[in-house]
Amino acid sequence: MKTRCLAILLAATTAWLAAPAAAEESPLTAADRRAMVEQLGATLEANYVFPDKAKTIAAILRRHLDAGDYDAAPDRRALASELTDDLIAASGDLHFAVGVDPDWVADYAAKRDPVRAAALREEERRDEARSNFGFTGLRYLDGNIAYVDLSHFADPELGYDAAAAAMRFIENADAVIYDLRYNNGGHLEMAQLLASQLFPGDKDQELFDYDYTLDGRHVARGQWVLPALPAKRLTGKPVYILTGSTSFSAAEWFAFTMQKLGRATLVGERTAGGAHPVDRKPVGTDFFLQVPIGQIRDPVDRSDFEGRGVTPDHLVPSADALALAQRLAIADLARADPARQADADWFAPTLAPRPAPTTAALKAIAGRYEGRRIDLEGGKLLYTWRERLRLTLEPLGGDLLAIEGVRDFRFRISRKGGKIVALTRINRDGTTTDYARLD
Repeated sequence: MKTRCLAILLAATTAWLAAPAAAEESPLTAADRRAMVEQLGATLEANYVFPDKAKTIAAILRRHLDAGDYDAAPDRRALASELTDDLIAASGDLHFAVGVDPDWVADYAAKRDPVRAAALREEERRDEARSNFGFTGLRYLDGNIAYVDLSHFADPELGYDAAAAAMRFIENADAVIYDLRYNNGGHLEMAQLLASQLFPGDKDQELFDYDYTLDGRHVARGQWVLPALPAKRLTGKPVYILTGSTSFSAAEWFAFTMQKLGRATLVGERTAGGAHPVDRKPVGTDFFLQVPIGQIRDPVDRSDFEGRGVTPDHLVPSADALALAQRLAIADLARADPARQADADWFAPTLAPRPAPTTAALKAIAGRYEGRRIDLEGGKLLYTWRERLRLTLEPLGGDLLAIEGVRDFRFRISRKGGKIVALTRINRDGTTTDYARLD
């Protein structure tokens, strides 16, 4: 069984509870309510991660039923909402939800038919392909730092080729940043595959240790670093993981475990705190139960972060996390290799926080220089040379200007007596060229 840490956010749960269904239009009888509660209790006892608690919770639901607490529920959706509230109240577990979705229940049953199961699997693959199996951004940042933006952890059976391509893309980096700030979870097996690239393959290393309930059967197993990969390993190279308050479930586990193993530095905000893997199970022909089916533990001290979230090593607003992680990476690389200090000095102005320049300051820079000019249009400085080549300039502070798309030189505004007298080109090797101001 693939263990999925589902992205269960309140908005998503609300949407499931409100899912329209033809069955909702038929009257809800007392017999319907009793059958629903009995079936729900049986499903709960067969799947909830805490079997003893499951029996107690199921008994509480039956007492609510016998007391007539569900008699006023006018339809299936209302009953599902009340049952959800009572499940959470009885367990204290926010992962619980009851929903109405007869189409999903029918598809769940249809998976026993190999033809229908294959069709549903292909539909899932097409849906995943439209989001590139979670790999929404891959690029190299200044300093030869790979950046991987993951919206979710796809099933690796479907997304293996995309994962392999991403792993090969970053294999020549000197450091890597994984962006999980907006990642709502997914399959731990994908997290296992990606994490395996960060460790040597000739040494046993556990990543996740967990147990879960599978249709009444207890399963305990761990996930370890894979011995064979489709790309070179990044063993020993610095790793940074960006987190946010919406990082959830499998995204949290990836970050938490890499932090516990000392393999990554976390930058950003505390995560949501959803450690338990969950699954959907059908209840009757109309309802489903979203139920926590297991516990996951880190391989160091067998702890988790349920209800607390994962605390980053560097707590900053999530919007500022990428720039800080890149600065940390460049600094770490320079410490490991002093020859790279020149790189660190060169990139520092582009990554440092800086106030926005005033309109007056931008107007003062605009003008004609030898063989070139700078115009202020729409609040931006536009650099033109040879009358037809044009790029945007970005103020870096301290009279420095970065040039759009250019990495090997930048400009500095040269002043004399407070007056701008030249535009100085500063090459990455330290050499300079002055272009006198003409107006």
